[in-house]
Amino acid sequence: MSVPRLIAALVTAVLVVAGCSSGAANPAPSSGGASGAAGVTVGTASSASFGTYLTGPNGMALYTHAGDSATSSTCTGGCASAWPPLATTGQPKAGSGVTGQLGTLTRADGTVQVTYGGLPLYYWQGDTKAGDVTGNGVAGFSLAKVGGAGSVPSASGAAPAPSSSTTSGY
Repeated sequence: MSVPRLIAALVTAVLVVAGCSSGAANPAPSSGGASGAAGVTVGTASSASFGTYLTGPNGMALYTHAGDSATSSTCTGGCASAWPPLATTGQPKAGSGVTGQLGTLTRADGTVQVTYGGLPLYYWQGDTKAGDVTGNGVAGFSLAKVGGAGSVPSASGAAPAPSSSTTSGY
């Protein structure tokens, strides 16, 4: 990795951690492509490094957060700006290859967010095109993998622990 790219990645990570510790109660969700459409379709993509993972209707990678539960999202305020929720106005649909349970939860601001295996799904602002998976391991977020291809979110809402031993402020 080049030095400028490394510096950019570090600056982005610092901004995400700072944004995720925001105490704002009512996030202003940003759109993640076509995520506001009724009954969004969740699809899949694969990579040699990560196996099969979930994508939004725009083909961008989706992530889960270690601090979330089956009934709530802890990513609000600046965090939700860096990690826009996959929002829907109807029941989400499973595209080809999606084998887990899709559902929804209502965020504190009233936005209906898509869930997989009970965990809320997010985009990452650092991903700029389909196939990018740069948010995996950032600030407690993990790539949302499809059942059978790696770790699968459990129905209990447990998520993989963040790779850092420090708390992220959520």
